[in-house]
Amino acid sequence: MTFADLFNSGFTTRNQDHFASIVKVAFSDNFISEEEKTFLDRLAQKLDISKESYASILKDYKSHPINPPASLEKRIERLYDLARIVHIDHIRDVHEITMLSKIAIGLGFDTKIVSEVVHKALKLVSKKVDYKRFKDEITRLF
Repeated sequence: MTFADLFNSGFTTRNQDHFASIVKVAFSDNFISEEEKTFLDRLAQKLDISKESYASILKDYKSHPINPPASLEKRIERLYDLARIVHIDHIRDVHEITMLSKIAIGLGFDTKIVSEVVHKALKLVSKKVDYKRFKDEITRLF
């Protein structure tokens, strides 16, 4: 699967708001690690965020609201997109889990099960499951 394969079914229409939310989540502890910065750099590139927009979002990330999806299905859809990007980008181990956990919390997943959701998401995308199966498996955690 290529990165271009990820950008379908309206994915590109929500890129900038989605990216701004992820940046805000990354800065939620008032610190951004080198791994998070590298991930954000790659993610901006993958989401076709302009250098100007990227710089503006990083500089003024607090002014961008985190707008978690209202429905569980939309949260799962975004998690699926991001887990595939993390997997394709070969981000591994604690950095992968930490970043995806922060994002999952920002998306509105319950902190009590976020670890289980992230581990399951990464396991599923590593198996290259389709969205329907991903959604079904993640939904079972609730």
